[in-house]
Amino acid sequence: MGTFRAIRIDKAENGVSAAFVDFDEAELMEGDVDVRVTHSTVNYKDGLNITGKAPIARRFPMIPGIDFAGVVERSASPAFKPGDEVLLTGYGVGESHLGGFAQKARVKSDWLVPLPPGLTCAQAMAIGTAGFTAMLAVLTLERFGLTPQAGPCLVTGAAGGVGSVAVALLKKAGWRVIASTGRPQEADYLKGLGADEIIDRAELSAPGKPLGKTRWAAAVDAVGSHTLANALAQTQVHGAVAACGNAQGLDLPATVAPFILRGVALLGVDSVMCPMPLRLAAWRRLDQDLDRAALAAATTHVPFARTLEVARDIVEGKVRGRVVVDIAP
Repeated sequence: MGTFRAIRIDKAENGVSAAFVDFDEAELMEGDVDVRVTHSTVNYKDGLNITGKAPIARRFPMIPGIDFAGVVERSASPAFKPGDEVLLTGYGVGESHLGGFAQKARVKSDWLVPLPPGLTCAQAMAIGTAGFTAMLAVLTLERFGLTPQAGPCLVTGAAGGVGSVAVALLKKAGWRVIASTGRPQEADYLKGLGADEIIDRAELSAPGKPLGKTRWAAAVDAVGSHTLANALAQTQVHGAVAACGNAQGLDLPATVAPFILRGVALLGVDSVMCPMPLRLAAWRRLDQDLDRAALAAATTHVPFARTLEVARDIVEGKVRGRVVVDIAP
């Protein structure tokens, strides 16, 4: 047994404290696979966890980081062997189980996904939970029966992690993409990812009417609250909205009007406990469909030492796209 570098969060008088520590391997939690973590990523939830802006951690001390990718070092599972490259997103890692902002992780083999053949560990984390969620949202709209021929698709929070990948995926699938953002300076960035039209988030973020003029056939919403309510109110007859985030709030100040007068569907997207068959299908589609140039354009790499800084920035809305944390020294 030895130690490894990790971020540790603990309870503090005013929320939580977060710091780099040398973590003792003896404190790792139960699991049949040990992974040498090479890369992680900073999601909005990670920012909330590290800053204490929301009660994400379910136990203390906690190693945050809801995603990681790396190389298997030890395995008691027939599904994996030392040297295999793997990734993990969700399952309460970084919340109730020690997470990915560390040089080592011990987890259940049932939670691991073999690294898709066309992706590196760094690219897998450029996708991460945010990109995986975006893919699930696209799959959800497809399973509902919507196609690009139905009309345009709105993406809210488009300059964020989920939104950036959603824009690229939808464009590759043939959709006309309307990107909503509060950062007009990111217009060129979003158009580079595939956005056909940029609208100011102010058009959606304030209280609106129960029904508005129809503007899109589908939407991927990572914002919630009034934004989601307005997205629903402006979705055309028999369209659908895939909801996957709450950056504006957990509330939904809407009426039943879009549902009973236009047959609009509200489709929930859960990436944390997503069943493994759907999880594997989503990663296959990401491997096949996500444009690598678009992914690179949406990604910034930072050293492990900058993780706490980036976590604060993402909560303050200062992060564009995706951030890969290079864990390996």
